[in-house]
Amino acid sequence: MTALKSNGERLWQSLMAIGEIGHVDVKGSKVGGCHRLALSEKDLRGRQLFIDWCQTEGCTLRVDAIGNLFLRRPGRDNNLAPVVTGSHLDTQPTGGKFDGIYGVLSGLEAIRTLNEHKVETERPIEVAVWTNEEGARFKPAMLGSGVFAGVFTLEEALAQTDIDGITVAEALALSNYTTDSQTRTPIHRYFELHIEQGPVLEANKIDVGIVSGVLGMRWYRVHVSGQSCHAGPSPMEMRNDALVGSAKMISELTEMAAAGSASTRCTIGELDIPSASVNVSPGEVVFSLDLREASDDALEALEQKAKALIHALADARNLRVSIEQFWGLPASPFDADAIGEITAAAGECLAAEKSMTLVSGAGHDAVYINRIAPTAMIFVPSENGLSHNEKEYTAPEQLAKGCDLLLNTLLKAANS
Repeated sequence: MTALKSNGERLWQSLMAIGEIGHVDVKGSKVGGCHRLALSEKDLRGRQLFIDWCQTEGCTLRVDAIGNLFLRRPGRDNNLAPVVTGSHLDTQPTGGKFDGIYGVLSGLEAIRTLNEHKVETERPIEVAVWTNEEGARFKPAMLGSGVFAGVFTLEEALAQTDIDGITVAEALALSNYTTDSQTRTPIHRYFELHIEQGPVLEANKIDVGIVSGVLGMRWYRVHVSGQSCHAGPSPMEMRNDALVGSAKMISELTEMAAAGSASTRCTIGELDIPSASVNVSPGEVVFSLDLREASDDALEALEQKAKALIHALADARNLRVSIEQFWGLPASPFDADAIGEITAAAGECLAAEKSMTLVSGAGHDAVYINRIAPTAMIFVPSENGLSHNEKEYTAPEQLAKGCDLLLNTLLKAANS
């Protein structure tokens, strides 16, 4: 069968239309940013627009107990487990118009194209919208897919609150969704299409990436204690400065990661100085530490190396230190057969295009779905490697190529 082609212009128009809900004008951005937090009024409007579009295409809607949406295009045998694609519609507070949204709307575009060509599939195809992927309003991230995969209980997820004290359960109640009590249904295959959110594809001049897995991740809080003192009377050599010690730790942790493998990551994203004052040498500092690696063994080795470095630097400066891990994800290699189906579809619909295999450094809903169903991902480039940023951008022709690959992958999998 000749590979199908999606309508790239229609996909782009859909992205821009849903991006108007929460649109933010940004100087230097090609299309502007987006602010649409999970289960907010704007997110619910975006979800409803998506539901309307899918139902126009003959899809049926199911909403599970955590608010995940499943839009189903029927197959010839609806007793078979569906092939599922999807992502999320919520954004970061200063987000763009492609992260997550692209994967959801490409699923819709695949259904539209199949309908236009009157193509039936043996299995049903579903497009999923996972609740609170970003974690910007409710913690933790990937909450909806986490409940679906059994990583979190429904009860603990519904009890999570935002900064205003509103629970997930209360936010869901405002949606007026008719939800069912299920938190998991069978999936034959799960494919997620996403912008890369990094610079690798663009640097290699490649428009499509086949993702072999996601890096393992661990997050820590590092608490460094010394002795605060007056900025004037205290000689430099007699200070017990927690901030200076923390700065040394941060610098050497970053250098340690830079000397590691191609998949080693180390990020310090938060720094807190309790009771900070301009004329006081800080006696207490807390900073975050994000470590990532391609395998669990490599991640464990990286953790031990980082802890040893921190403790050695603390001892050298007469500082006390504690290191607490507060979140983690194991490394997630994707299913070989699902990757093979993407690769086979790429050979047909992208015959003249180069693709490459790469590992994702960011978490996605696919990480959790990978625990319960064969899963793989497709990436397209992010201009300048930007994401979680209002200047996030991917060219329409690159978006169309990724959608073509998703479409033909879904078609193959739904007829298997």
